[in-house]
Amino acid sequence: MEFKMCAPCLFGLEGTLKNELSHMGMKNVRAENGRVRFEGSVPDVARANIRSRFAERILIETAGYKATTFEELFEGAFTVEWEKYIPLGGSFPVKGFSLNSALHSVPDCQRIIKKAVSKRLGEKYGRQWLPEDGETYQIQFSILNDEVCLYLDTSGTGLHKRGYRPAQVQAPIRETLAAALVDMAGYRGKGDFCDPFCGSGTIAVEAALAAKGRAPGLNRSFSAEKWRWLDSGIWKDAREEAKSREFNGQYKIFASDIDQRAVEMARQNGKRAGVEELISFSVSDASRFSRRTERGIIVTNPPYGQRMLEKQQAERLAADFGRAMRATPGWDVYIISSDEELEKHFGRRSVKTRKLYNGMIKCGYFHFKSGT
Repeated sequence: MEFKMCAPCLFGLEGTLKNELSHMGMKNVRAENGRVRFEGSVPDVARANIRSRFAERILIETAGYKATTFEELFEGAFTVEWEKYIPLGGSFPVKGFSLNSALHSVPDCQRIIKKAVSKRLGEKYGRQWLPEDGETYQIQFSILNDEVCLYLDTSGTGLHKRGYRPAQVQAPIRETLAAALVDMAGYRGKGDFCDPFCGSGTIAVEAALAAKGRAPGLNRSFSAEKWRWLDSGIWKDAREEAKSREFNGQYKIFASDIDQRAVEMARQNGKRAGVEELISFSVSDASRFSRRTERGIIVTNPPYGQRMLEKQQAERLAADFGRAMRATPGWDVYIISSDEELEKHFGRRSVKTRKLYNGMIKCGYFHFKSGT
């Protein structure tokens, strides 16, 4: 059985996610705004969930059609063969969003789609009332410019929730974004890697997972594991395949922060992720950074100002860190920041800046080349 699938992602990560899914062997992979569409088999459902570092979830696409009226929305949803996916007793909640469309009321769209699916399943199962006391088959919809897409969510809890980070300091960065920052910086386990503003340690943990080749979803569960029509063996096989791809090596990954409490949280998160022994944690002031290297990469998410420090304090911190880095050669520095004048405050011109989003905050990902 082959599926059309969709992997939503944070804006700015579409190309990175497209490359990842292509390297997994998915078919017809194509990037769109905020998502990547692809095709795959039943085992690929498990493979994508367990191995993807950048996707927010993995969805099976069940329908795509245009609707400008509730009648059209209902008819399009009713024609889907939901009985292939949702057994009698299965729970099928509905959620989604609508943008730039005639059908702009999300609660009304939820109600109409739920009604259509209920009618379809009721007719197929010969029931006027459907019990929903079994496993969950979450239906998702997106309506963009009057184009409706209907999906089944195979992931359940978002894929950015790896399970290693119950404890967080203020303003944490999402795991999927942290993994992408590491990937965009080109870190593959060679050379030194450092995050001098580590906070709860997410960037360093994702760097260690990537260096080791450990699948981020290896130790968590997924909604579709409970689905009756999916062979449970695909999850075991996908986990064994993922484990076989791991590396064993010596890595130089450093994580530090001026806040001792944050460093201890980072250490505990690293332990839960199974990579504590790969990371050197320490309490240190980034404005006095002096670690030397022949070839190293710094990826960091310093305080932005609007959420953690006053803006002037954040600007002074960027300036102090910039001076420390000019006196410490060998490092390529990658900084994600919402400060549009970061280059001015850091004291150097970036060689490349990418537009990304940290949650709803528009950011730049600045690359400062060593020696420039």
